[in-house]
Amino acid sequence: MSEERGNIMLAIARAAIASRLGRSGIVDESAPWLAEPGACFVTLTLHGELRGCIGSLEPYRSLLMDLKENALAAAFRDPRFPPLGERELTSVRVELSLLSPVSPISFRDEADALAQLRPGVDGVILEYGRNRGTFLPQVWEQLPLPREFFAHLKRKAGLSPDFWADGLRLSRYTVEKFKEPDPRGTAP
Repeated sequence: MSEERGNIMLAIARAAIASRLGRSGIVDESAPWLAEPGACFVTLTLHGELRGCIGSLEPYRSLLMDLKENALAAAFRDPRFPPLGERELTSVRVELSLLSPVSPISFRDEADALAQLRPGVDGVILEYGRNRGTFLPQVWEQLPLPREFFAHLKRKAGLSPDFWADGLRLSRYTVEKFKEPDPRGTAP
């Protein structure tokens, strides 16, 4: 996807959040590709720290609807944070991750699963029974070692870091990432 399309999507995400806060948030949403099914995550950061992140793993609605709904959810419904306030809007940075289709990973054991992970490339979904968690590929920046990445993903899914059992499922995806310039004017 082009940088131009990325800028359009970032503007739509920001406009959806601004509109909910009572600010003008009108942007052109007429591009035909926005009507196609798509899955994305919207991540908000404030002064370099996570401020909200919500997304979809599978395309089940138009990219436009997915983008707007996930932007609103990241700003106002991420249970880890209070709703975004109007005063934060000018300082918050919007990042968009457009997901590829998800593909299952076949493995024999935990060592085999870890060997197949591609640090910095793979987003990973872990599922066991009702437990489920995912990390976007960007999480590798904070957790660059596969074993550490995997242990934190298990914890996010509500499992212990050393958990392993038959029936555990893993899938992977990649993302195209688009990020607004840092509102403080520093390098991304």
